[in-house]
Amino acid sequence: MVRKENLAVRREMRGGKGDVYLYHILPQEEMMGHGRLFARIVLPPGSSIGRHTHEGDTEPYYILKGQGLFTDADGSQTTVGPGDVCTIACGESHAIENTGDTDLEMIALILFEA
Repeated sequence: MVRKENLAVRREMRGGKGDVYLYHILPQEEMMGHGRLFARIVLPPGSSIGRHTHEGDTEPYYILKGQGLFTDADGSQTTVGPGDVCTIACGESHAIENTGDTDLEMIALILFEA
């Protein structure tokens, strides 16, 4: 089976700034009960996903392109770029912001706690 990109645009996602573009790789119903999101996410310059908590699931981000600022559960901030993996454990919070002058692109995978 071949699936074409399925774009969803979220404005001020999780209390963040600007628009966030989600290109769904698999719909939740095809994740066989293991997760709820598998997507390529694009944050234009200056946009962000606001701080939010993961209850009952975990989420890694794999940065493909661009530069951003990742806020971890303890409030620490780390500059991230291509090849970096940002992880968040179940019950913890995080946020990410595009601090560069080009799009920040990443793969996000939200998996349910085992």
